[in-house]
Parts: sequence; C-alpha cells; structure tokens
Amino acid sequence: MTPLRGPRSQSFLFGLARVFRASDDASLLTEQWTKDYGPAFCVPGAFGSKRVVIVDPKAVTHFYSKETFGYVQTPLARTFIERLFGRGLLWAEGESHRRQRKALSPAFSNAAIRKLSSVFYDSAYKLKDAWDAMLDSTSADSMMIDVQTWMNHVSLDSIGIAGFGHDFGTLNGKVPAVVRVFESMNTGSSPFSILIFLLSQVFPFLLSVPTSDNKQWAELNKAMAQIADDLLERTRKEREGSLDGKSEEKSIIGQLTTDPTWEQLVSDLPYLDAIAHEVLRLHPPVTDTNRIAAEDDIIPLSTPATTSTGEMVTSIIIPKGTMVSSPIRMINRFEAFWGPDAKEFEPERWLDDADIPAKQLQGHRHILTFSDGPRICLGRNFALTEFKAALSVIIRNYAFELPDGPETKIERHRSILPRPKVAGEKGANVPMKVRRVDL
Repeated sequence: MTPLRGPRSQSFLFGLARVFRASDDASLLTEQWTKDYGPAFCVPGAFGSKRVVIVDPKAVTHFYSKETFGYVQTPLARTFIERLFGRGLLWAEGESHRRQRKALSPAFSNAAIRKLSSVFYDSAYKLKDAWDAMLDSTSADSMMIDVQTWMNHVSLDSIGIAGFGHDFGTLNGKVPAVVRVFESMNTGSSPFSILIFLLSQVFPFLLSVPTSDNKQWAELNKAMAQIADDLLERTRKEREGSLDGKSEEKSIIGQLTTDPTWEQLVSDLPYLDAIAHEVLRLHPPVTDTNRIAAEDDIIPLSTPATTSTGEMVTSIIIPKGTMVSSPIRMINRFEAFWGPDAKEFEPERWLDDADIPAKQLQGHRHILTFSDGPRICLGRNFALTEFKAALSVIIRNYAFELPDGPETKIERHRSILPRPKVAGEKGANVPMKVRRVDL
C-alpha cells in the first residue's frame, strides 16, 4: 500500500471515530485534512485500522466505476442492510447486483415516473388540505408548524403508494409502526449505544448487542417485514381476483390543470430545478461512501500526492481488504471544485454554464449525492420528480419564516440519515411560521 500521510490517531481503541462523532460537520475535518495532506490520505480507525480517503476527481471516478466488483460494501454496512431490508438490491454485489438492478430498472423509467406524477401531487394537496384546516382553526394569519415532520409524511406516503401500492396514511393522521419507530429515533443515542456503534465498524456482530438503538433497528425491521407481508397478501388476492374495486389505490386529487406537467418538471422550470439540485448538493443524505477493496487496485490521481516518505505519486496502490472512502458531502461543498461560495445556497450556479472544476466529476449533474457508477441511485429521477412536484405546490400557497428569522440556528440531527433541526429542539424538528400567500 502506498504510504500516505494523514492525521494522527488519538486512540488505539477508536482511532479518530470519536472525533468524527463529536463534530457538528465532519466534512469540515475532511476538507482541512485535504488541504493539509493532499487529494489522498489515510485516516486512523478503531483498533489500528485505516481507511484511504480520496478527493481527487480522477480517483473518485475510478473508484465508483469499480463498484460492486472491485469495491464492495463494508461488513458493517452489509450486516445492517440485511437486517433492515434483507438480501435485496441494496445488499447485493457483483453479478447479483447487476441482475437485480436490470430487473428493477423499468419501474424507474421516465415513462413509469411520468405516470406517478399524480401520486406526488396528490400527497402535496393532502398536505395543503391539512395545513389549510389548521390555519382556518386560528384567528391569526399564521401558525407554527413542524414542517420537517410534515415533509416526512409527504415522502413516506408518496413512496408507499407510488413504489409499493401501500398507503401509510400519515397525511391523514395515521401513525403506522414504521413511523413510530422513526420518531422514537429522534431522541438521540445513549453513550453505551454510541460506544457499541463505534466498535461495530470493526466488529459488525456487535449490532446484535441489545442496546436501545439496536432494539429500535429490530423494531423497524419488524415493521418493514409486516409491510412486506401485507403487500404479498395483497398481490396474492389480486392474482386470485378477490380484491374489490374499493381496495384499489387511486389518486384522490392528482394533478390539477394549474400544476406543472411531468415534462415541465423535468426541463421547463429551470429555477425550480436549480433549487432542487442546490439543496441536494449542499445536503446529501449519505455523507460518505465507504467500501472495501475486493481485489488489489491502482487508483490514478489527476493531482500528485505526497507520501509519508516525501515521494510525489500520480497513483496509489490499494491492496485487497483496504477500506476506501469517498467523502460525498465534503466533495459537494469543496471550494476547489465549486468556487469560493461552495458552502452557500446559490441556486443561480445551476443556471450558468461555467467551466468549474466540479465538471471533472461524474455522477448526476456532477454531484455525488446519488452516488455514481453501477450503484448510482436507481430512484434519483423518482426522488427529483417527487421533490419538485411537492415544492411547486407548497411555494405557490405558503410563505415560511423560521422561529428567530434568518438568524435561526439549524443543526444536524443524527438518525438513520442526518436530518435538520432547529437548535434547542429535542428531535429532528423544524418548526416554522406558516402563512398563506395571495396568488
């Protein structure tokens, strides 16, 4: 292995894992280390382990291109995915992953997503009905609403109906088991749970230790299994013809004539598209891609790196079994790629055809939010269409204000995926003052 430079370990037991855990934004640590040690460096892990972090565009492109064959998921990730979702597409590697992805691709084609647009609008208008009822119940012209929770409801109901034909009903006030489990994760982790999680990165079997977090994962797995059983039973009845028309899922409101069409959402609303992509660039739900080299590899670099011996190299040797990491959040926000305003919310950057270094990256629109290579997110166009459809309805009907105005501090809440929260809130809550707008 090429002897790369990197930050020093603070503990044989944890390496720098506790430093990452304690950081409000670990991507800033990675960025500083990139400036200190170059486009490829080593970060110490638990029990003397190390992972190679790559920030160089050529290296990142090479890394993602060899996903599922040359680089595979870590034992911890595979154990976690299997327990939560089973041995499906997310868990699979190599030829099995290729076959499953090919089989699922038609469900995420443009033609399929076009037909689902009415489902996305339906969820957005259910949200509007609920908010209008809340605003009608008060004499004030505005109301504090936990927008984050309602956005979760929109996403969950849309995915349930569009993806599985299953209505979770959260926008109608239902609280299914899967939602109860997610909400229970808002309270944070105990010190013992954090310790077990940090050590499980080296010893995945520790996920079996009955910590409060692991018990919640087990509950979520049980809830997902129940949904799967319900869907299988529904499919069986449909094949037998025993379902009546009332059980078929229909769009109640669907797409109104004033709503953008699917074609408009995709290509005719450039500023809406710019906002969507700027949010995705700044706030990727998955902050890093961590993989294990399944075979010896040589990763090329577009910018030479300096080794711990002082040698300048244009490629790095990766032995089989080495952990390699692509820091998605850091790369998406790196000034060297996106310019001096890289960490600012500037949708206008997507309206310019500037020749910026970020264009050396592959991925969807040169961001890594949807990953890249053979594992690039199969549902990215599904997610973008749902996002734009919901946003187009909401911004035409409401105006929003944070509790303390523009100075309101927003923090990252750790859960299955990081979510925003207003500082001081116990969980992933973003209360906002919501009022109607006159069109």
